[in-house]
Amino acid sequence: MIGGKRAAVLALAFAALLGFSEFCAPVAAQQAAGSGAGQAPKPQPQATAPAAAGASAPKSAIANFAWLEGRWQGEWGPRTAEQVWLAPKAGEIVGLFRLVENEKTLVIELFTLVEKDAGVNFYFRHFTPELLPWEKSDATVLHLGDFDANKFDFENPLNGMPKRAILTRLDADTYVARSEIVPENGEPQVIEITYHRQKPAPEKPSAGSGGRRKKP
Repeated sequence: MIGGKRAAVLALAFAALLGFSEFCAPVAAQQAAGSGAGQAPKPQPQATAPAAAGASAPKSAIANFAWLEGRWQGEWGPRTAEQVWLAPKAGEIVGLFRLVENEKTLVIELFTLVEKDAGVNFYFRHFTPELLPWEKSDATVLHLGDFDANKFDFENPLNGMPKRAILTRLDADTYVARSEIVPENGEPQVIEITYHRQKPAPEKPSAGSGGRRKKP
């Protein structure tokens, strides 16, 4: 079991990563994280490339998330969420997440999208800045359900923390994360966070390389 304070920050971490939270604002009452027995996950649809003359292998399902590669940032009240997603490789995507408030790191998260025979699974675990794990059990896992080119619906087959997480890509540099929380006790809640791609800063010219130009 995770203490009440850590449970609250875990909820914030869920919210910041993909809109996962058990409360919608700092003024909302905190609710204890509950879990319940669930049913076996439903078979997930596979994304395949359109049929074409001379086409070879079907498109990998994990390739549908290639647009996430890079750095992202979202704001939620006084908190800043930072993400780094690596490019798809070997049937998976690896990512790192940090949630900061008032110059203090609340949580660090390691997450993966992994392609399985039945579809794509989303795994994540939480750590302190010293990399002490918060969860004593297995990683939380969500299963990819319905999806198209711009919308991806993940489902939690075990409990409602969160029950669903939906990624909606608005353009090349913006996406909205929506989470539907169904706690064991309390009212269901929904939260949305908008993330923006962080472009690399332009490189500064090295000393002596700019300004003066040599005469021919």
